[in-house]
Amino acid sequence: MVAEAERARLLAALAAVDCVVLFDEDTPLALIRLLRPDVLVKGADYAREAIVGAKDVEGWGGRVVQVPLVKDKSTTGLLERLRRG
Repeated sequence: MVAEAERARLLAALAAVDCVVLFDEDTPLALIRLLRPDVLVKGADYAREAIVGAKDVEGWGGRVVQVPLVKDKSTTGLLERLRRG
């Protein structure tokens, strides 16, 4: 529904975002270890222990932030509403 590159541009436009990187690997772990971000952000729908790279980021003094989901504002929810009519 929303192309990957478009989602990346939207995120990159946020003042608090320094860098958005698209990747083809199964997980971003190698990229996280290469870039060593100060902050790793993931949706709150991910269990803390399931956030790839969290231990690494915290290990070099960074922090992991779980962003709360906004009710009825997901692409998945939008598609479900469209399907239902």
